[in-house]
Amino acid sequence: MAKTHTPTPQSRGPSEHDIRDQIVEAATEYFGHYGYNKTTVSDLAKAIGFSKAYIYKFFESKQAIGEVICANRLSEITATVDAVTADTTSASEKLRRMFKALVDAGSHLFFHERKLYDIAAASASEAWPSVGHYEAHLKALVLDIVRDGREAGEFERKTPLDETANAIYLAMKPYINPLMLQYNLDNAAQHSSQLSNLILRSLAP
Repeated sequence: MAKTHTPTPQSRGPSEHDIRDQIVEAATEYFGHYGYNKTTVSDLAKAIGFSKAYIYKFFESKQAIGEVICANRLSEITATVDAVTADTTSASEKLRRMFKALVDAGSHLFFHERKLYDIAAASASEAWPSVGHYEAHLKALVLDIVRDGREAGEFERKTPLDETANAIYLAMKPYINPLMLQYNLDNAAQHSSQLSNLILRSLAP
């Protein structure tokens, strides 16, 4: 007897993934205009046209929405950093480009997307997971650059690798961490260039 195939029912309306994206997109625009700290989920719900309960179906809190927005922004920054460091074989140049790209990205966010910068500041202050992943990515990149530099004979090899990479990251942190960067924006590009020169001199064999 032939088996009867029941057609797969077609979903009506947007998928849950689409709705999540819609909420994040609307929240990014709303936070960008009114600020993260001053916005409640109720405000966001009214702006989007959803009920607050419906938003809570997809995100357990305002921070959960902010997490996605923050992760998206940080992913854009890491993608930019990865791109500018990928087309050079010189470890010294990679370090310079990485530092410059990070400072440029942070400064742009502060001056041109100030309200969204507040999300980045909140994420750093409260140690959101997105910030932890971002910092881990940058630390790994620094470690790879130092390792490549040592293998190419550009950098000294006496200091333990982990210690060297961690020290470099700590030296850069005032120009990377959004909470600290806001106090170091005056001449940030010039100062980061000088700091890069100092770091590279300390790495010379």
